[in-house]
Amino acid sequence: MKQRNEKLYQRVSTAIAAAIDEGRYPVGTRLPGERDLAETFAVSRPTVREAMIALEIRGLVEARHGSGLYVIATSADTSSPAELDVGAFELIEARILFEGEAAAVAATVIDAEALADLDESLAAMAAVDPADPAAVEADRRFHLRIAEATGNTVIAAVVEMLWNLRDRAPLSAHMFAEARREGVHPRVEEHRLIVDALRAQDPALARQTMRDHLRRVVDDLLAATEVEVLRRARSEIETQRGMVARRLRV
Repeated sequence: MKQRNEKLYQRVSTAIAAAIDEGRYPVGTRLPGERDLAETFAVSRPTVREAMIALEIRGLVEARHGSGLYVIATSADTSSPAELDVGAFELIEARILFEGEAAAVAATVIDAEALADLDESLAAMAAVDPADPAAVEADRRFHLRIAEATGNTVIAAVVEMLWNLRDRAPLSAHMFAEARREGVHPRVEEHRLIVDALRAQDPALARQTMRDHLRRVVDDLLAATEVEVLRRARSEIETQRGMVARRLRV
């Protein structure tokens, strides 16, 4: 019996791993595409992407250039998987819900001191190289400060917990690390729009600008993980070219 608290992506990855073990997807065969898997399991594309990355981390599948993901092992061939826990897309879905409402509440009560702190975080993000870890830290401070500005310690604690999960949950950490390697960094202008809405004390606009910002993070992560697959394909192509070149020199 499945545990009720099992994550959606885990259900998909577990089902696919079981299908691999049962021989429905034998080693060497190609898995169905993301669209087909999303329809089969009645889930979103981000959920399928998290499941595929989880299977890659477990060493059950690998990306091959131009043709998708292939089965390379069964569960019996690999060590017991570590608990991957929360994926980046699931995490951002929760952030859209909680941080969007936190921004709306903050817009009704935010004071000059909090706005000055947010301006300082914006300046810190703009002043450093986007790839610098200081930019991510300034991004974190920005979002936590908005939660604190609500004056509700429970809201602040929940938002902080979500940010902690970003780096502590292995699957989420893996996906954000790939995004950073592919050049996905905090966008200062999007954060500035959130501050403008807060300064205008417009709850609806604050909620919308926060949600728009976080939805673009989802888009960036989807693009980054696609690039990861393409990069692996290019690496494989270069390896094959090198082998061919060596043979031709014989």
